[in-house]
Amino acid sequence: MKLSQLLERMDYTCTQGSIDIPVSHLLYNSRNACPDGVFVCISGAVMDGHKFIPDVVAKGVTAVIVEKDVTVPAQATVIRVENTRVALACMSAAYFGYPAEQLKTIGITGTKGKTTTTYMVRSILENSGFKTGLIGTIETIIGKKVIKANNTTPESYLVQQYFRDMVNAGCECVVMEVSSQGLMLHRVDGFTFDYGIFTNLGPDHIGPNEHADLDDYIHCKSLLFKQCRHGIVNMDDEYVERIIAGHTCDLETFGLSDKADYRASDMQLLQKPGLLGVTYKLTGRLNLNVEIDVPGRFSVYNSLTAIAICHHFNVPEENILKALADIHVKGRLEIIPISPKFTLMIDYAHNAMALESLLISLKEYHPKRLVTVFGCGGNRDPHRRYEMGEVSSNLSDLTVVTSDNPRFEEPMAIIEDILIGVHKGPGKYVTIPDRKEAIKYCIDNAQDGDVIILAGKGHEDYQEIKGIKYPMDERDLIADILAGK
Repeated sequence: MKLSQLLERMDYTCTQGSIDIPVSHLLYNSRNACPDGVFVCISGAVMDGHKFIPDVVAKGVTAVIVEKDVTVPAQATVIRVENTRVALACMSAAYFGYPAEQLKTIGITGTKGKTTTTYMVRSILENSGFKTGLIGTIETIIGKKVIKANNTTPESYLVQQYFRDMVNAGCECVVMEVSSQGLMLHRVDGFTFDYGIFTNLGPDHIGPNEHADLDDYIHCKSLLFKQCRHGIVNMDDEYVERIIAGHTCDLETFGLSDKADYRASDMQLLQKPGLLGVTYKLTGRLNLNVEIDVPGRFSVYNSLTAIAICHHFNVPEENILKALADIHVKGRLEIIPISPKFTLMIDYAHNAMALESLLISLKEYHPKRLVTVFGCGGNRDPHRRYEMGEVSSNLSDLTVVTSDNPRFEEPMAIIEDILIGVHKGPGKYVTIPDRKEAIKYCIDNAQDGDVIILAGKGHEDYQEIKGIKYPMDERDLIADILAGK
């Protein structure tokens, strides 16, 4: 491959050397520098790739992509662009042969619901004969291959590499979570989504390491609807008009509103021994009676999203209903059926907003007691601890404060911070620093009709203590407790 081929769909200026040179590898990590490589200089929050130009050229890199005025050894070609993150995305698409053009691409953005909805969509499509890849918070799925995720939306090079691997594996579709960070950092530039979806928006991910303010957060989410052919949005969300402002795609809507294209009504809470769910009537572009064994109003929205997407693939109605009835997502309102007398579930809720939404939904089922087990991560904003403690105490009958990922902090110091918030609410509480013992306490003392929620860890299978990730999966802990280990 020639450098000129990687640049064919980009705006650039060649300020030194020639673009008619062979390329062996496309690189953005200086540690991978190699002969005939092209190195894209990314200006990160901690490191600036431009500083590594002398090192990578010394290792044989023959072209560098820059967004700043820098001095480059004479033997290397220099390509100047406005934004090297955009360049990396566009060049990655070219490097892997524009694989998105051989897939139906579905991108889902929103504060909540992305993960569950991606699995719902994949389940429905797979059950209907569409081989479907997935990229998300928990993992990337390519055929039978599963890769654990580091970011909700991977770097653009990896996105394109995964797309290529999916095409090679015979996938026809890909459904992926698209985070606001991913949009802001141009990780999904270089192609156009066939379908872009907006689930909802809440005041999360705002801070010095993410978005400066709510306006910036909304702006980044809205970018998806200037980069997709068909948009599907939650009509009930208070920010939806700002999200779709300036959109360049066709639009459809879902929600509880009478004006929505896909609308839910007659919602009923579903209770079975040890299980919780919801049923509703779908009208509009489809008429269905839907049942999901996942509790809460937000399950209605997640399933509406999935149905609206899959309707475009002409999926039979019975396939939609079967997939939704059987859906289980690791760490997302994941019910662990160990007793018909009480309900035990695992959820990733790890901030006050998510925990509040979760507990409000569960209280609608009028449990005998709502028991919440959670801790907070170390080396994070202590205000989140106060907030989560207060939310749990206000909404739970019993809060069991335990450890999450203490990282480099002492677990009891984190627990003391949480208790500041807990003391502001009326709920009872106990502190049990060992997470396994905390779970055992809840199981041993469960009452008929209790709902016990293990919050915060979700799909994680480790506990991080002083820089080391020790194996710890709550499903394994529960199995060990039941086995008397």
